[in-house]
Amino acid sequence: MRKFLVITTGIALVVAFFLTMNASATIDYTASPQFQNGKFRNVKDGKRPTWQETPGLWWRFLFGKNEGTEPSAPLDVVPIVPQQWRDADSGTIWRLGHSTILMKFDGRFWLTDPVFSERASPVQWMGPKRFHRPPIDLADMPPLDVVIISHDHYDHLDKASVLALAERTRQFVTALGVGDLLIEWGVPANKVRQLDWWQSLNEDGITVTATPAQHFSGRSLFSGNATLWASWVIATPQYKLFFSGDTGYFDGFREIGERFGPFDLTMLEAGAYDPMWAGVHMLPEQVLQAHQDLGGKWMMPIHNSTFPLAFHPWREPLERVFAGAAERNIALSTPRVGEPLQLDKIETFTPWWRDADN
Repeated sequence: MRKFLVITTGIALVVAFFLTMNASATIDYTASPQFQNGKFRNVKDGKRPTWQETPGLWWRFLFGKNEGTEPSAPLDVVPIVPQQWRDADSGTIWRLGHSTILMKFDGRFWLTDPVFSERASPVQWMGPKRFHRPPIDLADMPPLDVVIISHDHYDHLDKASVLALAERTRQFVTALGVGDLLIEWGVPANKVRQLDWWQSLNEDGITVTATPAQHFSGRSLFSGNATLWASWVIATPQYKLFFSGDTGYFDGFREIGERFGPFDLTMLEAGAYDPMWAGVHMLPEQVLQAHQDLGGKWMMPIHNSTFPLAFHPWREPLERVFAGAAERNIALSTPRVGEPLQLDKIETFTPWWRDADN
């Protein structure tokens, strides 16, 4: 019976994914160097599963995942209430889970890749389920100057979260094509700015630049690489930050570091990796090298401990990064979900994940 339910669930999820259609373009992408033959592309293609390997991966996700890929109990978070973000100093950062990061600069708030839904999926009755609740309710979020959306995958672009935040958000900044989805969902077009790689936008003295990443896009079987993916540089008068979005390791980190570094903090994806798709999701040791290529002072690993998106144990990304950072003498900060990090006095924090579900 369990096997039947799992198969049925898997088929239903594939159907839902298949039926999720593309948005119509509101801007012309053809001038973008990244847009060729109707699709966006990487500078160099990294290793990822072929279409022949994909059915086997689906089967492995349904039946072959190792024990320990998910915590045995929901993970604790540090709750955030409005008074805390009101009173927080400029340069305070909260990791809200996965790649959702809230930042405060001089009384203004920025947010990356908001995903507050229970599942990273086309539907909320199946698909990868959260390990923990969000540390703050959507209704308690501050007014947002800028929301950055790195690319269109479900663990980074959550329709319900976008629509819930739209009224209190001044500007959504996305990679090319992603903004069209927001507009189709009902976000006013004057609230959406779409950037190509190396393009910048200044919002009241804070500059955000879309920088290259080595990844892919798609929210259905019809929309592969129809929108662009990007990493992001955030430069305030006091701080420089790098937000990776999703990416494999590539030479672009060195160029980004040369153009914009050094960075006070790099927020780099470390999780949901596998040797089979290392070209689009970095292995932990590559994450550390990327940080060094960028000229980062401190590193905060993200994209882990929220959704089961790979076959590795859920603790493994943080353990491997923690060990590698010690070997390379990299300053690593690993706050709990919801725990504030202050850019003027960054802390290392304790390895909280070791006892998290015991």
